[in-house]
Amino acid sequence: MDAFALLAEPRRPWLDADALKGRFMPLSTAVHPDRVHGASEAEKLAANERYAELNAAFNTLREPRERLLHLLELEAGAKPGDIQRIPPGTMDLFVEIGQTCRDADAFLTKKTTATSPMLKLRIMQEGLDWADKLQALKGRVNTRRDELITELQAMNATWDAAPPIGSPERRAALPLERLEQIYRTMSYVARWTEQLTERVVQLAM
Repeated sequence: MDAFALLAEPRRPWLDADALKGRFMPLSTAVHPDRVHGASEAEKLAANERYAELNAAFNTLREPRERLLHLLELEAGAKPGDIQRIPPGTMDLFVEIGQTCRDADAFLTKKTTATSPMLKLRIMQEGLDWADKLQALKGRVNTRRDELITELQAMNATWDAAPPIGSPERRAALPLERLEQIYRTMSYVARWTEQLTERVVQLAM
């Protein structure tokens, strides 16, 4: 499946979410099951298959990580390998987040064992400090995500200027190695955001 072609979108690393939805809605509405209830069984089946394809394409393209993975598969002909490898420039953040989460988990364990009022008060203050620390770290992760988005937006011009799809020169004209690095970094960014948010929530309980 080429999700870009299904939704009449040019192949690009970055897509505007509102514009994408604007393309998807009329296409999906035309084959929505409610619109073909009076059709023949064959027509209903075809419409349902088309509706499912459009929904799958929309869900693939609207989420940046899924879109980048799909784009890499289309342009390179295969999924990226070794996606667990730490992307360049993220090792320090990787180590810091890992250690911070382990330390926060140790504090959360200590929090459950506090019994005396004085100890609970001290634990409460320490919990506020931990929440601030986690939120600050989360802010740095968000900044990294925003930097990646800006880079993806700038990459659109390279895709627009590339040789047409199917041309033997197209692959060499595209920065697929860098796109793969961004994809892997965004995967870590999503994981880090989830890990930090989970601990912030636990601290608030």
